[in-house]
Amino acid sequence: MSSINLIDAFQDFKEAENIDRPTMMKVVEDVFKTLLRKKYTSDENFDVIVNAEKGDLEIIRRRMIVEDGQVEDPLAQVAYSDAVKIEPDFEVGEELYEEIDLLDFGRRAILAAKQTLASRISDLKKNVLAKKYGDRIGEIISAEVYQVWKKEILLLDDEGNELILPKSEQIPQDYFKKGESIRAVVRKVDMKNNSPVIILSRTAPEFLAKLLEIEVPEIFDGLIVIKKIVRDPGERAKVAVESYDDRIDPVGACVGMKGSRIHGIVRELKNENIDVINWTSNIQLLIQRSLTPAKITSMELDNEAKHANVYLKPDQVSLAIGRRGVNIKLACDLTGYELDVYRDKEGDEVEEFDIDLEEFSDEIETWVIDELKRVGCDTGRSVLNLTPEELERRTDLEKETIADVRRVLKEEFDKE
Repeated sequence: MSSINLIDAFQDFKEAENIDRPTMMKVVEDVFKTLLRKKYTSDENFDVIVNAEKGDLEIIRRRMIVEDGQVEDPLAQVAYSDAVKIEPDFEVGEELYEEIDLLDFGRRAILAAKQTLASRISDLKKNVLAKKYGDRIGEIISAEVYQVWKKEILLLDDEGNELILPKSEQIPQDYFKKGESIRAVVRKVDMKNNSPVIILSRTAPEFLAKLLEIEVPEIFDGLIVIKKIVRDPGERAKVAVESYDDRIDPVGACVGMKGSRIHGIVRELKNENIDVINWTSNIQLLIQRSLTPAKITSMELDNEAKHANVYLKPDQVSLAIGRRGVNIKLACDLTGYELDVYRDKEGDEVEEFDIDLEEFSDEIETWVIDELKRVGCDTGRSVLNLTPEELERRTDLEKETIADVRRVLKEEFDKE
């Protein structure tokens, strides 16, 4: 029996490991039963037997043997005289099983069947891929960088499926090279030209949530619940957590001993500062915690307007606002309240706007900040108020380092 070179078509099936065998058999059967209906007007008396391993198939025709001259339905019956030509031992009343040579259908019909089969296989692969990743939305996956473009990165998963990481879903500090393995969360599955496009994200709150789930067993086990995450990717994130076990400190469990659990996540997120706070239904307390690391003096709350005026000591205002206003923006997102920060002045003294040195940790190395703090310079203005010569004399920093620090601080204050 001719295999009509179906091996290539079956090879496509074998490579699509996610397509189960029953589905595969059904598709092939449907394609060739369509072929039978076109030639014989019916497929009722035909069996399509698929051998996917060898890459061929058989079509068996079933007909009942009847006396000569009593054939009423040529599709279902065969005359005795014709049956014995195939096998002399046949008798009236028996069933005749005859193999149909596919070449009898004609070259054009066979080619059309192959094209239909290839098309059905392609559609099945697309459907399987869309369902697979549709079920994994919100899950974290690893993939290899295959191609880096200006607006997006093309990645390949373990099975060679193409995934897209758009520039808008990358952390600003992300830089990847071909062949590099990266982690991201499945954001969504779009359909483009009838083909699934799997979009990944490293900026979504779900990405941070999944990283925490991996690093913190208590979250994975459900003992600690992440109530809300807000992020400014690569800059800062705030995570509100709650424990269902009074014996577990949710913040301590997430941070780990000496920050051991959170450090790996911070590195993955390109040194994104992560504030982990205890969730509470007390909105005043939640606002207070959300503005960490700043310490609040007092607060005026308007629950109807979802607005709060927050008063802090002058040295805490810069901490509450944060660099480029990131800290207060995230606090607003976390609490759902519009927050206005005011200095809690003593007398009529006007305090100059200042920024804590810790807010510059992405541009100034930690050991440099520690050295400046050692000599009492905790804020940007406290550094700028000293001359370069005095800083060089009081610290162990080199002249070039001091110049770089002053340049970074001056640029930020000039923006403000």
